Amino acid sequence: MKKILISACMLGDKVRYDGGHHLIDNPILKRWQQEGRLVPICPEIAGGLHTPRPPAETQCKFPILITTRDGEDVTPEYLSGAEKTLEIAKRENVCCALMKAKSPSCGNQRIFDGNFTGTLVEGAGVAASELIRNGIPVFNEKQLADLFAFIEDSERMSA
Repeated sequence: MKKILISACMLGDKVRYDGGHHLIDNPILKRWQQEGRLVPICPEIAGGLHTPRPPAETQCKFPILITTRDGEDVTPEYLSGAEKTLEIAKRENVCCALMKAKSPSCGNQRIFDGNFTGTLVEGAGVAASELIRNGIPVFNEKQLADLFAFIEDSERMSA
């Protein structure tokens, strides 16, 4: 039975920067949770940040710099969270991850540009990047059909 890493906010945990969650009400995800297949993580909390916290965006990719709107450098917490996320993914032997789109930690395709204007740019958050670099596919909440097909295919291949 394949395990899936999932952003904790998607399971209803109130870990988002604003103290909220991003619960995904989906019967397949509910079944996987009941089966113990979902491995929840909030990279930002794992890295030592608290809820609520100021919003943060990636200012620069190389070298990485993530700051709050007030200019506070939170890069060390984001990097620590990314490392812990990868450690958990490896320890739990997950086949893939479902992570929150646009997040500076979890976004897998596009993230905010660092100007706090809502503008998106191509790229992945630090935790998602770490997973992808280590061969763990990352999906976001708008790619549930792709995630379900990926799991179905990987389970059929290993049967």
